[in-house]
Order: sequence, then structure tokens, then C-alpha cells
Amino acid sequence: MSRHLVRGELLHFLSDPGAGASAAYEHHGDGALLLENGRILRCGPWAELRAAAPEAPCTDHSGCLILPGLIDCHIHYPQTDVIASPGHGLLDWLERYTFPAERRFADPAHAAQAAEFFCDELLRNGTTTALVFGSVHAESVDAFFGVARRRRLRMVAGKVLMDRNCPDYLQDTAQSAYDDSKRLLAAWQGVERLGYALTPRFAITSSEAQLEAVAALAREYPDVCVHSHLAENAAEVDWVRRLFPWSRSYLDVYEHYGLLRPRAVYAHCIHLDQTDRARMAASGAMAAFSPTSNLFLGSGLFDLGSALGAGMRVGIATDVGGGSSFSMLRTLAAAYAVAHLKGYVLSALRAFYLATLSGAMGLGLDHVIGNFLPGKEADFIVLDPAATPLLARRMASAASLEEKLFLWLTLGDDRAIRATYILGEAQWIRPS
Repeated sequence: MSRHLVRGELLHFLSDPGAGASAAYEHHGDGALLLENGRILRCGPWAELRAAAPEAPCTDHSGCLILPGLIDCHIHYPQTDVIASPGHGLLDWLERYTFPAERRFADPAHAAQAAEFFCDELLRNGTTTALVFGSVHAESVDAFFGVARRRRLRMVAGKVLMDRNCPDYLQDTAQSAYDDSKRLLAAWQGVERLGYALTPRFAITSSEAQLEAVAALAREYPDVCVHSHLAENAAEVDWVRRLFPWSRSYLDVYEHYGLLRPRAVYAHCIHLDQTDRARMAASGAMAAFSPTSNLFLGSGLFDLGSALGAGMRVGIATDVGGGSSFSMLRTLAAAYAVAHLKGYVLSALRAFYLATLSGAMGLGLDHVIGNFLPGKEADFIVLDPAATPLLARRMASAASLEEKLFLWLTLGDDRAIRATYILGEAQWIRPS
């Protein structure tokens, strides 16, 4: 695409604003992005960028806030059709709803149709990048990547690995897990904007032989993501203790197999102690904070203050379908409430940092997405301050950027997303 401008209020992060330093972010009340060929050439004040590119066409979002695209650090696309299914805790919910739904993803046509709907929902909610679970079927991953590639989305995904403690119709083996993952990785890792993740479902459903196979792949491919669940539910933690009696903790199982490293993402991380948090921080692995899922399934309250205090990387995750919304704004509202219950007050600025640059860093993608530095890919969203009558009324009295962000966080949902841009082109625009 030729050079063009996008005008509006502009915000992006350069580092963690948790300490309150204004240098952690850039904000322009009347700002612009100068784009070319799907990338950011410059961002800054509107007058300055218009003078630099006087002939460039402009898309005007004045009065709205332009942010980097939101990054969902843990979500299951095969669980789209079980969202809002009641259960009696994680393990019961998996058996009653999730496993039967995932069985259908052996059919490539069903998987592709689900992937199309899933990507529509992401874009409608302002999510431009996600770390995605497939099902145990290799076909589900091929289908998802095919859809994401055609839409030019930056996505990371992987085939679920589980060879025990699951229905027979969803079991693979240690060898097939290795073979399928290696084939999928070779086919999709680094293709255009796609990345692969080694994806053991959780320690309960992988034998030690299968975890050894994942460890071998992790050694062969030191730069790929690792994606799994960790310490979500008390009953799950107890089961892991029985299955791996030699381990110090649930986290120790993954560390034993070389799966605790940069670009490793573990969803939930609720039932950790300080030693676990220190090991997570030292390794560079990221916790995917999944507040709506944790509340919906009654799993517990993630201790965000302790995680950040220990130096852990943290991203935000909807965890659909345990999570009850595709909206990262609704998820941030739940994150604020959960953190508050644990004695930590999450600022709106830090919340949006966790949902953008922090997630990109945890996925090892901050060199291409996460903020508006020159050369980055132009994935961004437009937030509407008047998306609902209540939001508009409250915005009229907001006196600071923090207040406005907090209103979007608290009162916002998919209606607040006016547009979602992928590589500088609007891929979703809210109907008038």
C-alpha cells in the first residue's frame, strides 16, 4: 500500500508503566500514524506528521483513541461452541463439554468453519494476535493456520498433545505427538505472520514419555513457543502431585523437561508459591492471567501483585471457552477486580500495557508488534469514547488519560471497538 496517515488520539507503551514513569508510554491527544506497506514509518503529533507527508491520504478517527492491537495470550479456538457451558469446576467441565466438542475437529471442514467464526470474533473485539490451542487433531491446526494466513493475521497456535487421562477418541501417543508436531512446525513456523507452539494440554494428560518427546522438540527448536496450563485448579494440582511424586511442584514438572524458558506461556498460574514465581521470573516464561475463566470455573484468584513483584512476565488471556467473553476489555475489567480482591490495585495504564506490549514480549514478538515504533507491523485498534450512552456520559467528565482508559476498561466491550486494522488496513469496522 502507498504511504497514508491515520489520525486520532494516540497511545502506545515503550515499557511497563507500573512505576508511574511517563517515559513508559507515548500519548498524543491529536496524533497520527504514518504507514507504508503495512508498517509504521512514524507516530507523533498530527501537525508534525501531516507536514512530513502533505500529499498522503488520511483516515480520520479524531475523537477516538488509537491503540496497538490487543494480544490474547491464551485461548482455545475449538472451545468457541462451549463458551457459557456450566460445570462443576475445571475437570468436570472438560469431561462434560470440552472433550466432546473437540472431537468434531477431526473434520477439516468443521475446523475451518470454526476458525473463520473465531477470527471474526477476535477482530470484532480488537484482538489482532492470539496464542491459540487447537485440538488433538493435526487437521485442526492446518485449518486454523490456513484461515489466519489468508486473513494476514499474526497468530501462534499448536496441536494439543495428550496421551492419557482423556477420552480414547482424543488420545495421541508420545510418538505421534512428536511426529505431528514436527510436521506442523515445519509447515507453519515462520510462514508469513504465523508461529508454532508446542502444546501439551497439561501435565495430567501427558505421560512422562510424551513429555520427553516434547522436551526433544523443544531442544530441536529453541525459538518456538511452548504453551500449556499450570496450577489452575486445586484438584488438578493434587492430581499432578500424585502423577509426578518426584516433583517439588507443578511448575517443577515442566522445568524438569526443559519447558520453562523464554516464549513459554503457562495459563492461569494461580496456585504457585514464591519459589515457583521466582523460577518463572528467572526463566523468562510468561503467565497468561485468565480472570474471567478463573472466576467462571471457580478455580481461584491469580495473585497479580505477587507475580509482578517477583518480576514475572504477565499477559492477559480470555481463555475462551472457560472464559466467558472474547472481549479483552471485559477481561481487563475482571483482571482489575481479581487483582483488587488480592490486595493489588491495577492501574488502567498498566492494564493496557499488559494487553499489548507485555503480551508481545512474552511471545517473543515485540520486535514486530506491541507498539508503534518505526518498522513495526501496523496492527491497531480504534476505541470509541461514545460507544454506549453511559460510556459517552462518563467520558464527558473524565479529566485524565488514566480516567478515560479506566472507563473503557470498566464499561467497554465489543461495542467500544470502532475498527480493527491489520497491516494498516481495516479488517473490521463497527456497523453504523
